[in-house]
This record gives sequence, structure tokens and C-alpha cells, in this order.
Amino acid sequence: MKTVENVFSPKKPHFVGDGFRVHNFIPGYPDMSQERMDPFLLLDYNSKYVFPPSEIPKGVGVHPHKGFETITIAYQGRVEHGDSSGGGGIIGEGDVQWMTAGSGVLHKEFHETEWSREGGLFQMIQLWVNLPAKDKSTAPKYQALSNAAIARHLLDDNKGYVEVIAGSFQETNGVASTFTPIEMYNLKATAGAEVEFTIPAAYNTFVLVLEGHITINHKDAVAVDHLALMANNGNDFTISVDEDAVVFIAGGQPIHESIVHYGPFVMNTEQEIEEAIAEFQTGKYGHLN
Repeated sequence: MKTVENVFSPKKPHFVGDGFRVHNFIPGYPDMSQERMDPFLLLDYNSKYVFPPSEIPKGVGVHPHKGFETITIAYQGRVEHGDSSGGGGIIGEGDVQWMTAGSGVLHKEFHETEWSREGGLFQMIQLWVNLPAKDKSTAPKYQALSNAAIARHLLDDNKGYVEVIAGSFQETNGVASTFTPIEMYNLKATAGAEVEFTIPAAYNTFVLVLEGHITINHKDAVAVDHLALMANNGNDFTISVDEDAVVFIAGGQPIHESIVHYGPFVMNTEQEIEEAIAEFQTGKYGHLN
């Protein structure tokens, strides 16, 4: 059995730009270092927050990325984004945007214009996933995964479903393509549901509760906005839904390579970081207004 190693309360939130009010879980705790959570580099969670109406969309202006992927999942609110490779679009409620920065890209993300004018409840996850050294120079791309396109596994007794973003759950396969093995799900279930998950023991795995209340393995309670870090000691664990819940579950096979990062650049050596900065400063990541 895969047991709970620790349960973490959300830290005091801070703003990324002026549009994302986040609690940092990875690498926000000693037990959640980048080395411990490999291949997951960063987890920022925008818990429910009401943004007032604004004619000027809030968000984060043009910034670079290189050497990893960013995964943005919208639960409440809408985000509009664009990048220097020509990618872009709107991430609506329930959608997933999986961006591969690879060899380098400029990116920007803001509240969607019409949503910004109305304002409202906003809730998002952004997860950074490392790329192995052999793939760090892959061409930038992104996967726009609409909620309608995400595979669902229905639970027994009409108690909800599991959205399979990546990997597989009971023979239901996720739509996202990944560079290394990753399991990623949203559990959306009503009180009384009991769901068994299987993620290999070696995978670094966590469970984040966005709505409701759950118990893992009939033992460890996890409240809303709390994260459970799973131990690497088994494959299977059970989530019991105590109150109607939305739960994000992710597990990834470690890459086991050196991690050297400087802000939005994640490489394997200091020299590669210096090269990435020079590339950015000389305009090799393209242009984005």
C-alpha cells in the first residue's frame, strides 16, 4: 500500500504578477524539494479567490521559459495566453493547457478579457514538469486539452468520475502526451465514493484537495486546500470522499538527473543556464508583444 508520508497546510498566499494569488507547495517545504518531487519542479495553487471586475486584464506579462513544461488547469475563471512560437488561446473552466517550453519560448498569460470585465471566482493550478536532458532542446509546443476532450472514467453508483489527463486509470487513457511517465487525474466525486488508485511505488506522488474533504487509506484525513505527499512504499491507495470533492492527483517517474535552475530556466549544468540567459538576451526565443 502507498501510504501518506505527510499532509501539508497551505502557506500564506502571494501574487504572481497581479492575476494569480497562489500557495506554493513545491518546492515550498523541506519534504517537497525539487529533488524529492522529481520530475515535478513547482506547484502553485490559486485557491478560490474573487477578483473584482477590471477593464485591464490582470496576469503575468511576457517572460521566458526553457527546459521544462508548464501545465495550467482551470477550475474556476478563464485565462488567455500566448507565446512566441505562435501558440495561444483561452483556457476555460475544466480545460488544461500543457505547454512544452523545450528549447526556449516567450510566454504571457492574463485573465481572459471578457471574464476580467465581469470578475468573479478564480481557482487554478500551475505545475512545472522537468524535461530529461535529451529533450530539453525539443521544439516548443502546447497541447490545448478542452474539458470535453479529457477522458472520463465513471465511478460506480453514479458517484462521479475520474478525469484522466495523463497516464491511465482502469484502462481509461489520458489525452496528454508526456516525455516521461506521468499519471495525472482529477477526481470529481460525491460523498460516499471510494476510489482506488494505482501509481507505481517509485513515482513521486501527491494529492491536492480543491473541494470537500477526503480520507486516504481509511486513515489520513485531508481537508480542502491541503496536500498529501505519498510515500514511495507501494502502488495502491484508496481515497474515500467524506464530502463532495474535487481532488487533483499526480505521480511521476523520477528523471534522476541534476537540476540547475535560474528563475524560468531549468537545465542540468551552470553552463547551460548561462547559455539560456544569453539566448534570451539576444532574442533567440523570438518576440512577443
